[in-house]
Amino acid sequence: MGVPHISNGPEQPEEPRTPEQPETWSRRGVLAVLGFVPAAVLTGCTASANASDSSTPKAAKAPTLTATPADGTRNAAFTSPVEVTAQTGTLSRVKVTGDDGSTLPGTFNDARTQWTSTRSPYSDTEYTVTAQAMGGAAAETMTFTTRAPADTFVGYFTPEAGSTSGVGMPVSINFTHAVTDRAAVEKAITVTADPQVEVVEHWFGDTRLDFRPEEYWAAGTEITLGLRLKDVQGTDGVYGTQSKDVTFHIGREQISTVDLAKKTMTVRRDGRTLATYPVSGGDAEHTTWSGIMVISERFKETRMESSTVGLGDEYDIDDVPHAQRLTTSGTFIHGNYWASVSVFGNSNTSHGCIGLRDAKGADDTSTPGYAFYKSSMLGDVVVVENPGGSTGGETGEDTVDPANGLNGWNLSWTDWQAGSAL
Repeated sequence: MGVPHISNGPEQPEEPRTPEQPETWSRRGVLAVLGFVPAAVLTGCTASANASDSSTPKAAKAPTLTATPADGTRNAAFTSPVEVTAQTGTLSRVKVTGDDGSTLPGTFNDARTQWTSTRSPYSDTEYTVTAQAMGGAAAETMTFTTRAPADTFVGYFTPEAGSTSGVGMPVSINFTHAVTDRAAVEKAITVTADPQVEVVEHWFGDTRLDFRPEEYWAAGTEITLGLRLKDVQGTDGVYGTQSKDVTFHIGREQISTVDLAKKTMTVRRDGRTLATYPVSGGDAEHTTWSGIMVISERFKETRMESSTVGLGDEYDIDDVPHAQRLTTSGTFIHGNYWASVSVFGNSNTSHGCIGLRDAKGADDTSTPGYAFYKSSMLGDVVVVENPGGSTGGETGEDTVDPANGLNGWNLSWTDWQAGSAL
């Protein structure tokens, strides 16, 4: 089929064609037809060609998230916070969870390009980090495991969890390793009381830390010990392992005053006199310690042997009744069945202990030894005054060392506070 001829003026008769004309005329016809392609189409083609360079949206780059410790790390340090960083973009949420069920709290920086935990991770724990960037990108999951410390320590506490004690009972913690960073350890331990009272800590050497208020605890007080020692460095390379809360209770108030000049003990409970007993204290060569002492152990019967307190073979009694410890060095208040009844209330004849008349076997309910033991509990206060010889005429040894037993009450409040590293 021929290509139509398009004229710009009146129709003219056709000229005879030469052999070359058909090809030449045909080219002109094609050009003329192309010249009639609508401008919008041409323009559209031109615009489409340029759009590939300037108008088509480019694919968004996925944000890059990294964590410190890095994903897959084993034996990571547990002494530094965890960090999650968006190398591109910003963070919408971060969660770090340990295989022990704990979650690390943390905060974002102002630009939300970094999240930092507000405490360090625990040792010997596997953590899962879940992080998500702004813009609906899928959350990323990373894991790391912290190393276990090479050397550790724990604190053994007195009184026992859930126990009820007398008003003189301090909270005493004995550590299994010497502590050199006392401030760090103190910060990791809290002792609170209800009703509220100021409680301050005091170091006795580098392995013992005691807590007490200025005055005896009020009867009925509830005490809570908070131990947050896990991963606290007590000394170079040695870390704590405990993270727990323990509650104790204070019972009624019982304070017994022993006057070794008079050779009597007066027991007062909640401000009222409960009983007065005749006693016998240390003789002239083995004077009883004076001062405020707290009952720290109780035995219905126990063996007492002089060699254990540096007195050779002077005595060995395997069934001392109703013995209650007052000092670590061996001072007890206990029943005595081997001395004459006339001794009690008249003579100080012991090797430093305070004796009450008692019976062999610890079952005679009529004796002062039985009665006092029955009325007592751990943490009760025993105050010793006027220790002396058999006549009770002279003051004996000095006040008991506050570290000798649970006897920190012999320190003034100022001196007690001075024993805190904080």
